[in-house]
Amino acid sequence: MTSYLDPRIFDESAIDPEIMLFNKEIEKMQAKVPPVHTLPPQQVREVRESGQTMWGEVKILDEVEERKIPGREGDVTVRIYVPEHVRGIYMHMHGGGFMFGRAHHYDEISKNMGDHCQIAVVSVDYRLAPEQPYPAAPDDCEAVALWLAYEAKSEFGTDNLIIGGESAGANLSVVTLVRLRDRHKISAFCGANLLYGVFDLSMTPSCRRWGDRRLMLTTPTMEYCNRTYAPNDKHTNPDISPLYADLQGLPPAFFTVGTLDPLLDDSIFMHARWIAGGNQAELGLYPGGTHIFERLPTNLAEKANNRIYDFIHKTLEENH
Repeated sequence: MTSYLDPRIFDESAIDPEIMLFNKEIEKMQAKVPPVHTLPPQQVREVRESGQTMWGEVKILDEVEERKIPGREGDVTVRIYVPEHVRGIYMHMHGGGFMFGRAHHYDEISKNMGDHCQIAVVSVDYRLAPEQPYPAAPDDCEAVALWLAYEAKSEFGTDNLIIGGESAGANLSVVTLVRLRDRHKISAFCGANLLYGVFDLSMTPSCRRWGDRRLMLTTPTMEYCNRTYAPNDKHTNPDISPLYADLQGLPPAFFTVGTLDPLLDDSIFMHARWIAGGNQAELGLYPGGTHIFERLPTNLAEKANNRIYDFIHKTLEENH
């Protein structure tokens, strides 16, 4: 299940012309708006809710139910999509640099995954920095994971659990797995789906070297989000940057990242450490893929999502 890294993947010639043109359009669009790190967080959130970004209107689906799960400091909101047939449950944590994004932004994505994989999707609306910095977000995710560990069978008819998320959500996925293992002595999840995670808030070389290129994410924006979530002197704490954690005894993982994502090294390094911890891991590398590339209307995104669906199908079958 391990991956061999072909150096040709990282060459510009490996990038499909469609993706090169699409990336140029992204840079043009982003050049017209102020960088995220120069704006108040609430303003960034309000613009997203208004639908005035490249992502368009936020579509909230009636088929997705909102529920409250007891947490350490109050209830944690989750949004749940349940398809007609349920083979497993996917606990999802959204991205957004620990500062942005909401669970309801992912209703359509949850429905698509749920229908394709016959899996109930539980998306966590965890608390955000700067209002609620570390450890609020991982505390909320830990609470939902424990609820699923003990209640999934009665709630959904199955206890086949997969965890996953994008960017900050991938970070929270790994932190949650480690917390369940260390704090509660349980290994409830049979797989982890980790998309372009930020696994080292002290910043890997690809993050530090990226600079100001406006292709979804920049070095200054990452620095801003990381220090807002947790103080710089805490960034190598394994509960904040799980690249530094003991990764033994964790479930099979599938890592997805594009070669034009500043977080490229995070996934490559974590993939290697996952295997070094004695676990199974697979790495999906996509030439020309940017941060959040799997949500864009391209053939590359379709390819990446199909591989993710295949991983989920396989994981559920092997745990049946």
